[in-house]
Amino acid sequence: MEKKACSIFCAGTYYGYEKPVLGSVVIAADGGADYLDSLGVKPDLVIGDFDSSKTAVTDCENVIKLNPVKDKTDTFEAVEQALALGCGEIHIFGGTGGRSAHTFANIQTLAMLAEKGVSAYLYGDNEIITAVHNGKLTFDPSSSGYISVFSLDTECRDVNIKSLKYTIETAQLTNNYPVGVSNEFTGEAGEISVGEGTLLVVYTFNAKLK
Repeated sequence: MEKKACSIFCAGTYYGYEKPVLGSVVIAADGGADYLDSLGVKPDLVIGDFDSSKTAVTDCENVIKLNPVKDKTDTFEAVEQALALGCGEIHIFGGTGGRSAHTFANIQTLAMLAEKGVSAYLYGDNEIITAVHNGKLTFDPSSSGYISVFSLDTECRDVNIKSLKYTIETAQLTNNYPVGVSNEFTGEAGEISVGEGTLLVVYTFNAKLK
């Protein structure tokens, strides 16, 4: 069964390729409304405290204005709206670059979504970032370029990396030793799995998940 998708546009850096995923719910998180406006795309929902958006929120039918004094980022609030709408696949654009704190906050958001069993992707400069919790990612044999794997927990157990340039079997990865950086695809169906814990996976646009 195909998952309902959501495309969230944030106030970070854009690299010129970002467009809503076909058929997805489109949410603008604060300044992301400006980027969508430049594309001529009308979001289904705009949410934020509007400290970074120049687009008049009155132009949008569905607007949620947040108190600027809050415990969650605008992106996290947008993600919660996507979950409330029943979305099981979330694509976050404009969520990297700019302030490093927001990029890291979005990585933590990926971890939260992975733990809920939601597929989520954070798009950067020629790369995609995702997370996997107690599960597996398999890549198409046509994939090429680099892929890196990091532990988001103190310890991730039973980690397996197969059919990539560098492989490991039933290993443990920790969050203070970057042993999984800069692996490479080999023309085979690369596979990354973790038995216990959450892994962050960063791969280039030339890679494709199966």
